[in-house]
Amino acid sequence: MKRILAITAALALAAACTPKSDKLQNGDLVFVGIPASYSLDAGSMDSAISDATADGSGLNLIHTAILEIDPEGREWIIDATIKHGVDRHPLDTFLRDFTLKDGSWPVFEVMRLRDDSRAASSVENAKKYLGRPYDVHFSPTDEALYCTELVYDSYLDADGKPIFSAAPMNFKNADGEFPLYWQQLFARLGEPIPQDVPGTNPQAMAKDPALRPVAVKLY
Repeated sequence: MKRILAITAALALAAACTPKSDKLQNGDLVFVGIPASYSLDAGSMDSAISDATADGSGLNLIHTAILEIDPEGREWIIDATIKHGVDRHPLDTFLRDFTLKDGSWPVFEVMRLRDDSRAASSVENAKKYLGRPYDVHFSPTDEALYCTELVYDSYLDADGKPIFSAAPMNFKNADGEFPLYWQQLFARLGEPIPQDVPGTNPQAMAKDPALRPVAVKLY
């Protein structure tokens, strides 16, 4: 009996000392990362974003989405994409949409507000923008929204001001040139490339001091 009690106590102590991974929470942000070694389609927006925002870390973040967990525990994604505009859809749809061309998934990094007291209200703010188009103009003044612009406009402090920081946007690659995608897109729009216009991007937002990484998987 003493031996059994000793073993039980040892197992309980080991369990107590084992780090527990976080669970997904309402209002978490999901960043989609592509390893720098992975070859994206050269003519895609994902590739152009990667070229313009890569920071040499080895992981190029190309998209940011908002995670919602409803009262029944179901997991939803609210985000802005060219395919859906600003939309709310099941997590499974999000995973399917971002499956890579070789059938694998990209790297999903989950980040959480260090002060998450306003996370739920931020999710509700994001729902107000559902149905709006994707912002191919990357303009801070129109009604359309791109992925991190949706987050920026939805995550507000108690005074109604954005939690995250904006900075001059960069559309140039490491060689100081505009990728062909941006040249063609803005030529079709009949607009200049909005270089240095205030905005946000996934790579910079993931480093914002308002966020912390959490050890949790989406699947």
